[in-house]
Amino acid sequence: MFVDSHCHIDFPELRERLPAVLAAMRANDVTHALCISVLLADWPNVMAIADAHPNVYATVGVHPDYEDANDPTEDDLVALAAREKVVGIGETGLDYYRIEQFADRTCGWQRTRFRRHIRAARRSAKPLVIHTRSAAEDTLAIMREEAAGEAGGVMHCFTETWETAKACLDLGFHISFSGIVTFRNAKDLHDVARRVPLDRMLIETDSPYLAPVPFRGKTNEPAYVKHVAEGIATLRGISVEEIAARTSENFFRLFRIEDTAA
Repeated sequence: MFVDSHCHIDFPELRERLPAVLAAMRANDVTHALCISVLLADWPNVMAIADAHPNVYATVGVHPDYEDANDPTEDDLVALAAREKVVGIGETGLDYYRIEQFADRTCGWQRTRFRRHIRAARRSAKPLVIHTRSAAEDTLAIMREEAAGEAGGVMHCFTETWETAKACLDLGFHISFSGIVTFRNAKDLHDVARRVPLDRMLIETDSPYLAPVPFRGKTNEPAYVKHVAEGIATLRGISVEEIAARTSENFFRLFRIEDTAA
């Protein structure tokens, strides 16, 4: 049994063939999926999918990539997080990848948005789904300043160093691995995957992006999350069944979801 802890099946590439996507999940023993919010304008699509399918859950939040997005207030996020099937806040965080050299001058809005999401998560008692790219130092600083550990959560699609992973673990967060962990050249990430405690690990697809080997370069989907588990199992020298069981247990515990088959 596998769980995809982070996917975007509301995106057009997957929503347009959603029955086939869900059928492929079942055929590959992927029992649950968490559909992640990135824009409030699209959040109704996320909720429609979660409400229609008992094994799909949702988050609410605005991704750091969208500078001109409609920003929810802290109160807005708290109210939306109270909806049935909403189990987390995010994805939120910092992404300096395309503007790294100008981050101090241009990314104040990202940091303000991130703080707002953390505060809403603490008030809602819902875990955070955090995205960080080329911004680990600032991400960790804000997590500490805003007491993000009170809400807890997951560092999704983790690609940072072991030192960053350790700092996140120390704050009480989980580490989630995507298909990148199956890439041959991701040596530093392989080291992290070997060292993260099994009781703090999640797996995800981040679909429709980042398809794992052997589907690299193709449209990703939740059914492929088992290949992420297989990659980690190979790195750690343990069975894929153990990775599946432990990461699924962690998912249900973190997001306070009853562990039932779809």
